[in-house]
Amino acid sequence: MSATRRDFIRAALALVALDPVHGRLEEIESHFEGRAVLDSSPNQLWYSKPAERWLEALPVGNGRLGGMVYGNIEKERIGLTESTIWSGAPGSSDEIPNALEYLREIRNLIFQGKYLEARTLCKEHMLGRPKSFGTNLPLGDLELAFRPSVDAELYRRSLALNEGIVCIEYTANSHRFLREILASNPDNAIVVHLTCDAPNQITFSAAIRSALPGKVIGLGEDTLVFRGAAFEKIHSDGSHGVEVESRVQIRQEGGSLFSDGSCLHVQSANAVTLLVVVGTSYRGGDAQRLCQGALEHAASKSYVQLRRAHIGDHESLFHRVEIDLGSNPGAGSTPTDNRRKALASGVNDPELCALFFQYGRYLTIAGSRANSPLPMALQGIWNDGLASSMGWADDFHLDINTQQNYWAAEACNLSECQRPLFSLIEGLRETGSRTARAMYGAPGWVAHTVTNPWGYTASGWGLGWGIFVTAGIWIALQMWEHYRFRKDVVFLRERLYPVFKDAAQFFLAYMVEHPAHGWLVTGPSDSPENSFITPGGGVCSESMAPTCDRVLVYALFSACMEASTVLKVDPEFRREVESARAKLPPFQIGRHGQLQEWLEDFEEAAPNHRHMSHLIALYPENQISPFTTPDLARAAEVTIERRIQSPNWEDTEWSWANLVNFYARLGNGDAAYHHLRGLLSIAADDNLLTYSRAGVAGAKENIFAIDGNTAGAAGIAEMLLQSHGPEIHLLPALPSAWPDGSVKGLCARGGFEVSLYWKDHRLQSATLTSQVGGSCPVRYKTHVLHATVKPNRELRLDAKSFR
Repeated sequence: MSATRRDFIRAALALVALDPVHGRLEEIESHFEGRAVLDSSPNQLWYSKPAERWLEALPVGNGRLGGMVYGNIEKERIGLTESTIWSGAPGSSDEIPNALEYLREIRNLIFQGKYLEARTLCKEHMLGRPKSFGTNLPLGDLELAFRPSVDAELYRRSLALNEGIVCIEYTANSHRFLREILASNPDNAIVVHLTCDAPNQITFSAAIRSALPGKVIGLGEDTLVFRGAAFEKIHSDGSHGVEVESRVQIRQEGGSLFSDGSCLHVQSANAVTLLVVVGTSYRGGDAQRLCQGALEHAASKSYVQLRRAHIGDHESLFHRVEIDLGSNPGAGSTPTDNRRKALASGVNDPELCALFFQYGRYLTIAGSRANSPLPMALQGIWNDGLASSMGWADDFHLDINTQQNYWAAEACNLSECQRPLFSLIEGLRETGSRTARAMYGAPGWVAHTVTNPWGYTASGWGLGWGIFVTAGIWIALQMWEHYRFRKDVVFLRERLYPVFKDAAQFFLAYMVEHPAHGWLVTGPSDSPENSFITPGGGVCSESMAPTCDRVLVYALFSACMEASTVLKVDPEFRREVESARAKLPPFQIGRHGQLQEWLEDFEEAAPNHRHMSHLIALYPENQISPFTTPDLARAAEVTIERRIQSPNWEDTEWSWANLVNFYARLGNGDAAYHHLRGLLSIAADDNLLTYSRAGVAGAKENIFAIDGNTAGAAGIAEMLLQSHGPEIHLLPALPSAWPDGSVKGLCARGGFEVSLYWKDHRLQSATLTSQVGGSCPVRYKTHVLHATVKPNRELRLDAKSFR
């Protein structure tokens, strides 16, 4: 028996020591086999040293409760976060009460070309004034202090994406130690399990450290309790926020355990399990009761039971999609941080691209589940304390970031992960109706650039971004995508259509006729977060009918028309919407051959700006396409090229991810791959989490934002499969860097799942399945065939099918 096998079997024996009933030979062997597979798994991030920084730590999450694991041998640190730990409170006076009074005057000034005068009135009368908007806040750290180990070696820190478990392994004092950390959705807890291949070797102390106002107390000899509140004074008034409680309970096998009131101390144990639970008063919850209930539930199970339930739950989502983009000899024996650096230096590593794709799916699973109380915020459910302590806030940005958080959900076969987002949108419909009446004197509902768990829908508090009036449409289109992928008519009728109809009612009442062109236009509004040079030489952001508004209103009206037809309801409303859609402004090509961002052909005040909001017509929408509007597609490409070639282009994580998707839609696989490499090598750190770099948007240091991970995964899916048009398009943007590969389980609109296999850059086979069945045209290169898939049956196509 090899030393490695002996070490792992010893670790497995320690693993089941807490549960003799389940300590059978097959349990031991299955644990060893699982570890052996894990060591060679392509779905694994691994490192040869502990993390020193947050952007080196490894994330676990259960859709609500998150942890960032550092893996230090002598002082383990797990950064604890929870999605409902929010400062702030609902606001009853967020809108300026006289906004409606000045609306007509502002519009007339813009129509007259008096942009700066209109801007002054917008600043005075159209911006929101939230008193306690709030932000998500980090809970703090679980710290485990171990006795010094002078001869530690053979260190390995890893995250198994397929299992959702972080492992820390090392040899110290001639013994092999193993830590496993997971965040269980079924059992609503973070679980830490410590074992060794010899008895009586585990000695440490555990403490909770939090920057939140509160205190830590001992509860018996085995439990620590933190009680506090989510109070802060940057985004709130310092006195509003949820109550927070967290409990840490230790169960040890052998040795001793005692509490000194602020720390728990374990001496000479064989194996230890720590259970971490969190409760808050969000939406009227009882933090103490929630914590107690969660802890009692988790404590009723052994670690083996907790681990098994967690893996079964996680795998049921993760294994829906498998991907192989080609091999990289030696990748499995090279730490992930070194592979990322090699990619940046020019090494082709298709396995790392596949890993990044699955990482985006992993973070979606870990960050947003069907039972999550809130969708993913700017940083998902993880929080480094940076975004929440500056002007951004760790909130829900509706001018692209929250949308990007969920771009991967449908195409990457994680549809139910969007459910908490849909609940948030339905809440915006309710609170947004008050904003619609107060600010615009209109029926229906509206939301602007940012929101919070309390349903903030007023305009933002800054010029240039705050008056983005179609943000609510943009986020609501995630519901439409869900319907298009799943063809769930019940969802369409009961949840989607009420939201969309009310939004359309608002815009039908809100829009006005352009005095020169007769178009129906929005405004004042922003093309977030860009600005233009006025004819008089000033800089302004507010205008009538920026192109992004046109795209979103067109999408809203089109969805309402289709939904009304499918549901066979509201024919008069459908005709009204159709008539209004016909009066929207056309897309326009400017003097540089670019797609105009504004109604007029303005010069950009910041040609290097990170936002290209008008290009949502190309992605995620399908209003511009190389197939249907080639001239506009070329204008979109000119826009991209001008922007990224400008000096000091603001290359953030989400803008890199945008480019992957843009070029995939343009059918340029090599350009999409080039920007995917940029995303991985320039805008992702050693733990492959993406970040907005220092110097952009006021950031003083690199700040994690999850949208680059999720939108990057969506971009890889878009390179391999597209279905936004009337066809399912196979391998539409396959780069030369991935000559051989396969993917299984991607989703296409219309209710289809698609698996592909290609070799030497040529499609070899494709398999389509559908639970509901259906027909659709399928394209490969220039060839199109009409395919019919029977319910719960496979349709297999090969290269000959497309000749």
